Amino acid sequence: MRSVGGIDLPLIQKYINFHYSICLDLFGAELSTNAATYFTQGLKGRFLETRIDDDHVLADASYPVPEMKGDTVVMTDASALNAINERLRAEYITDSQRGVDRWNKIIRDASIDFVLTLPHVGFNRSIGTFTDFHFSPDGKLLTEAEWMNRRAEWLPVDEDYAFVQTLMQPVTEPGKMANWIAPPARGINNQPQDFEYVRFG
Repeated sequence: MRSVGGIDLPLIQKYINFHYSICLDLFGAELSTNAATYFTQGLKGRFLETRIDDDHVLADASYPVPEMKGDTVVMTDASALNAINERLRAEYITDSQRGVDRWNKIIRDASIDFVLTLPHVGFNRSIGTFTDFHFSPDGKLLTEAEWMNRRAEWLPVDEDYAFVQTLMQPVTEPGKMANWIAPPARGINNQPQDFEYVRFG
């Protein structure tokens, strides 16, 4: 695949592992008094807040959050108010899975024997419960040495970044596509594929 300028599915999986895991960190720690304060002050909300059937105050509500008990991940009920970040992260995980499911349907319909997956919630994490732990994409707890020996199997390495960079070449001729982009069935607003959306020079 790479020899003809295509991005192979194992490399796409590596990029999913990387971007998904760092995005999970962007939501912050599982429990956060700052998030609780922002929610209470009306500066932060949950996904589709108006559709949630509760009092929207959360003074006595609970929400499950992951916690490490020895070598095991367990779900523990915590204050829903302090778990606002975790609630938002859970919604992001659900939405991400929908996207991966759509990609897998395309792969399956093409009769390709490959399934993209989201890595374990503890994989490659730097914030919150999983900061001091290493997990494989399938959820196996690893030692530091195991993680260092195998991380290149799961995350992009310099060679991968360099290859993808070679593909990032501008294509500005109307009707032409970069070799890693499939042409659309039709243009925006049903314009022909060679429609000049942007004029250069």
